[in-house]
Amino acid sequence: MYIVIAGAGRLGLVLAKKLREDKHQVCLIDKDEGLCNRLARELKGFLVIWGDATYPDILKEAKIEKASVCVSATSRDEDNIIICNLAKDIFGVKRTVARVNDPKHLALYKHMEVDNPVDSTSIIARIVEEEASFSDVMNLLSIKKGRLSIVRVDIPQGSPVVGKTLKDIQLPPNSVLVSILRGPDIIIPSGSTEIYPDDEVIAATFIDVEKDLIKALIGKI
Repeated sequence: MYIVIAGAGRLGLVLAKKLREDKHQVCLIDKDEGLCNRLARELKGFLVIWGDATYPDILKEAKIEKASVCVSATSRDEDNIIICNLAKDIFGVKRTVARVNDPKHLALYKHMEVDNPVDSTSIIARIVEEEASFSDVMNLLSIKKGRLSIVRVDIPQGSPVVGKTLKDIQLPPNSVLVSILRGPDIIIPSGSTEIYPDDEVIAATFIDVEKDLIKALIGKI
């Protein structure tokens, strides 16, 4: 997959390296000429372009029309929104991902139809709140504009599902147990799979019934 990343700061660079490790083709764009020159010397297998990605000519130089994803990770929300909109509206990129620097601007990202605005402040706050409220629950992922949630639940000793097989457990509608982590083993559950204390359950559900799923698995919220 070919991915264009605007903004070669710490976030953009770490992301680029991770994607490259996963065998994706990556192009980095940044306004800092010195940084781009250094990255071009140090990074192998990357295309590095010096320029302002809010200008279509720079995006065209990055061959963004061939990209499956455009990631805008600059430190300016205005730039991130412009870059994502140019990528979609002019060059037909199907998926855009953007760093949200100020949570106050999240609604604007959504209004401008950026596919995946990533608000790190809200993510951290949610982790803090959930860990304070649900010490044995971790939200792993929310996708499809927040409708689908994937969570990891540590099954406590007093859970109402301990000792029961999957077919005997009543889960909320639109919920499914995807896998069970039991020590070093990964189990793909079937109807006859029994739940043990200290199992780590990976489950998928709609966001509006997430709390009901957690209650069904651990017996309290």
